[in-house]
Amino acid sequence: MPHGGARKNAGRPKGQGKFGEPTKPVRIPTSLIASVIDFVHENGYILPFYGHKVQAGFPSPADDYIQEKIDLNKHLIKNPSATFLVRAMGDSMIGAGIHSGDVLVVDRSLEPKSGKIIIAAVDGQLTVKRLLQKNGQSWLMPENQDFPAIHISSTQDIHIWGVVTNVIHPV
Repeated sequence: MPHGGARKNAGRPKGQGKFGEPTKPVRIPTSLIASVIDFVHENGYILPFYGHKVQAGFPSPADDYIQEKIDLNKHLIKNPSATFLVRAMGDSMIGAGIHSGDVLVVDRSLEPKSGKIIIAAVDGQLTVKRLLQKNGQSWLMPENQDFPAIHISSTQDIHIWGVVTNVIHPV
């Protein structure tokens, strides 16, 4: 009985894995594993983007072709070195489409302007609210009438972490 080497019909059939194509094992030095994983995460997965639009009303037959590949990083993240993700908790922003458990894409490089949704630390507690600046005063406004607005005063310790650019909302 032979030992080692290729055996007929052994292993997973080519093209049947997660990626639908043959794969190849790659050896990476242990010291470089974290760098390779960071590189993969920074560049993200490229997902198929179908050219056919999906009807939100009456159903329409779908096309069976992929128009292009789409990189979600290019659509969701404009400034990678200044962007982070954070999970929303609570119901104060449901009127803005932000629900508890949603993932928020936050860009630290954007200027927090009145009307923008921001992440702020208020007296050491993180919150997501809409910034309102009016008549020389600033407020952190909820998008739910059951929650009070937060007046930003000089006595509070406020630090704005960034501007929310996208919401990833599971259905």
